[in-house]
Parts: sequence; structure tokens; C-alpha cells
Amino acid sequence: MPKPDYYEVLGVSRNASKEEISTAYRKLAMKYHPDRNPGDSEAVEQFKLCATAYEILSNDEKRAIYNQYGHEGLDNSGGGSQFRDVNDIYAAFGDLFGGTIFSHFFGVGRGGRGRQPASGNDIRCNVTIDLHEAARGVNKIITFRRHEPCPTCNGTGSKPGTSPERCSYCGGHGQITQSTGFFSIQSTCPRCRGQGMIITNPCQDCRGSGLIPKEVKREIKIPAGVDTGTRLRLQGEGEKSLEGGLPGDCYIFITVKQHPLFQRDGEDLVCRVPIGYAQAALGAEIDVPTLDGTEKMKIPPGTQNNDEIILRGRGMPIPHRSITGDLHIVVYIEVPRKLKPEHQELLRKLAELEGEHVLPERKNFFSKLGDFVTEFFSDKSEKKEESKENNNDDNHSKNRKNKK
Repeated sequence: MPKPDYYEVLGVSRNASKEEISTAYRKLAMKYHPDRNPGDSEAVEQFKLCATAYEILSNDEKRAIYNQYGHEGLDNSGGGSQFRDVNDIYAAFGDLFGGTIFSHFFGVGRGGRGRQPASGNDIRCNVTIDLHEAARGVNKIITFRRHEPCPTCNGTGSKPGTSPERCSYCGGHGQITQSTGFFSIQSTCPRCRGQGMIITNPCQDCRGSGLIPKEVKREIKIPAGVDTGTRLRLQGEGEKSLEGGLPGDCYIFITVKQHPLFQRDGEDLVCRVPIGYAQAALGAEIDVPTLDGTEKMKIPPGTQNNDEIILRGRGMPIPHRSITGDLHIVVYIEVPRKLKPEHQELLRKLAELEGEHVLPERKNFFSKLGDFVTEFFSDKSEKKEESKENNNDDNHSKNRKNKK
């Protein structure tokens, strides 16, 4: 059956603010809470559904994935709901209802469910893949370390042959209850730290923690289209809870190695390909790289430097969607540093046809340089003589004026 729309579950619009989402969830949680609907399995399921909807829509990252890709996007990214039963909801959202008021209403401190044990810590695992694996998707064996129950004491933390003792400070409850007027305030027992038991003879192997570090291997499926920074979640593969709660999760962070030929721009790929002057001017058919191997591509006549040719659908897939990006082939004209004599001759003829001045050969260059120097100094000498004659004429004029 299709999964329900989370916005419709909470009765809010898709543009609803966090405050509006929280208010809607509070009302529905009070309405469908199991303590208000004893024996009503439908109310319990609705209570779970509302909590799941709130968990997704109150989280910016999960909400963005859900808005763009829907339920499939949450499932593939590991961002779906982590609630396994009603107790998980109490532990996660108890503070949303005002702490002690929520606890009083739901029976905590009055023989009800009481404080839920804390979940284990999450752990991180880094995985590096290449661009081809990112484009096609790949299964990987990952290795990470986490703490497992100590085999010597079977996770009790006590030396073999001994057992933990009940905490006398809290009576084995792990919680201390203090009454303040109409309210009951619960806090974690400072002596046993919420365990309810005290280890008097700790195990030497785990030093009383009940856990030892262990290397774990798991096979994961990395979907096609991932990029550096993509995060996957392995639910329940994190650290064990010291209080008997749910284990944490293992978060896998993906890094995609740089490719020697392709540069990635979102779902598109860019590849710079060199061509010769003749190929650019006359057109040609060349081999270009793609993720599937080389492919023939036509260079049209008159191609300019940095012109771009797009191969549609030859880029990277978009995760969770049947859409693929493009491959952008950017050509640049490569000028050879050394030419054979016959190549030089042909290019000089081409330059003459185009009326362009190209660098002459050494002998011709110095010949022209000599003509230039001779012409330069000859012109300079003529200007000097002309200036001298003009000065003489000026002097004669001055002498005539003085005689008068």
C-alpha cells in the first residue's frame, strides 16, 4: 500500500513552520496516545504514524529529502523513521510535552513506563569510491569498530562468579523521585548512573563496562549517483547501550575520488579534449572518453577554442530518480611546440594566403632588421639637417632685425 503523506497526517501545509508542525503533533499525540485509548490498536498505529511524520518534518535535512524525493528518498538515504515501538517515541519526544507534565500525564513516576533507557552512541565510517562506482552504484564491504558485550563476563561487567548488587541509594530503580507540590521530578541516580545495579567486583577484561572493542564487517549497497558528502545509515549497527536501550546507528560518509579526465558539476560531467588547428578549421571526427568507454564525436568546421559540445544523458545519474545528467566536451586548440620543416612551409603558405605576418626565418629576419636600422638612421639624419637649415634661417632673420 502507498505510504501516507506526512503533511496530511499532521494536517499542515507543505509550507508550515516548525512551530506549526510541533503544535499539530502535540494535539494529535494527546488524541491518539495509548493511555487515552486503552485496547485501541488503531489509535496506537495512528500515534506511531504521527510521531514518524513529526520526526521527518521537524528535521530540516530529512524534510528536504522528503520534499524532493518522497518516501523512496528517505529509505535510500537511511533517513527514515527509527522508531521501533511506542517506547522509542516516549524517549525521543518526552521533552516536547513539557517534561514533568508529560511524565505525569503518561503515568511516569506512578507505576507507569518510567524513564526509558538511553540508546547507544552512533558511530562513523568513511568509504571512498571512484567515479565509475558512483555512477553505477556498488556493493562494498566496510570495516568499523564498535563495542560488543564482553565474552568473559557476558556483558554483566562483573568478575566471573560474581554478580552486580542492587543500588541501595535508588532501590534498583535507577531513578530518584522528588515531589514538589503537585509535580513529581525524576532524576538519574548519581550512584549507579541509572543502572539500578552496582558492580563491586569488576571484570578484568572490560574493567566493569561489560563491553570490549571489536572490529565489525558489513556489506553495504551504495546507490548510483552519490557524491562526496553523501551519508548512508546502518540502523542498529552503532554502539550498544549501557542501560539496555536500543543500539546506536552507523553513519557511512561517502567520498568520491577525483577522476583524471572528468570534472563533476552536480549531475553533469565536463571533459576538456585537445584538437589540432586543422581539425578545428576543417572539421573532424575524434574519439572522446565517456563513462562507458570511448565514443566517436564530430567536430564541426570552424570550431573555436573552448567551444562546447554536449552529449545528452552521458553524465551522472540523479539519486532516486530516473534522470541522468549530460557530458560536456570542451575542446581547446593545441598548438605544437615543435614543427617539422614541411609543416612550417605549409603554414607559411597558409599565412601568405591569409595575409598574415608570421615570424620569418633567422637569416631573413636579420636582413630585414638591417634594412630597418639603415632606414631609421637615414630618416633621423634628414630630420637633423632640416632642423639645422631652419635654425640658420632664424638666425639670418634675427640679424636683419638687429641691423635695422
